[in-house]
Amino acid sequence: MFKFVVLAAFVAAASAGLIGAPLATTYAAAPLAVAAPVAKAVVAEEYDPNPQYSYGYDVQDGLTGDSKSQVESRSGDVVQGSYSLVDPDGTRRTVEYTADPINGFNAVVHREPLVAKAVVAAPAPVVHAAPIAKFGHFIH
Repeated sequence: MFKFVVLAAFVAAASAGLIGAPLATTYAAAPLAVAAPVAKAVVAEEYDPNPQYSYGYDVQDGLTGDSKSQVESRSGDVVQGSYSLVDPDGTRRTVEYTADPINGFNAVVHREPLVAKAVVAAPAPVVHAAPIAKFGHFIH
């Protein structure tokens, strides 16, 4: 913006004959053509006092393992929704949220494992008894 102001001042000074012409030479400067402001048509946007919508999506890609979903709805100034995704640690994160002018934005996060961890007991050690030598004979 500053550059435009400087340029406009320079053009005005040159048009007035203050710069660009020798001091001893006087001439009649051509009048500067100025465009009249153009009136812009202002289109009033429609105001919806009770906006409403709802949408959702669900992605379950077995090839890449991508699994996510979201649903949301709005009625006036109240928005409710939830989304879920699979975190890298193998749990599904689900976020349920609401927003309204009185309570603001609130969210509750749930996490659940996708695969139950199986408890595997370590196998019992196998003990092999070595034969004992007693007086030259092996006893089992």
